[in-house]
Amino acid sequence: MTDAADEIGELLKRSKTIAVVGLSNNPLRPSYGVSAYMQTQGYRIVPVNPEIKGSLGERAVASLADVNERVDIVDVFRRPQFVPDLVDEAIRLKLPALWLQKGVIHEEAAEKARKAGILVVMDRCILKEHRRRFR
Repeated sequence: MTDAADEIGELLKRSKTIAVVGLSNNPLRPSYGVSAYMQTQGYRIVPVNPEIKGSLGERAVASLADVNERVDIVDVFRRPQFVPDLVDEAIRLKLPALWLQKGVIHEEAAEKARKAGILVVMDRCILKEHRRRFR
């Protein structure tokens, strides 16, 4: 196992609350299936999507700033062009970890987040990484 893989395992082990940016209330969307799985594994899911009222039995909030509890991981299901603004918000809110789902790649924003002390996981599926370690 690589150091990065160990870092991911540790992050998943110590985390409790995941703010899912771009979580859909449509069961056919990847964000829904991945978040439902993480919920079954004991994680608290906070939907962050201004377009919906809620998902997976949780009330949605419009932005990360609207989350009224401690967030351990920000899981991003948005296109790469939205990542820089999310990084700025995560830095401002002093959030500890940013997880960019498979296909969500923005090197400059990831580097900015790392320089601010945020753990960044990029272009990986949180469900697959969790299953690989805790099945």
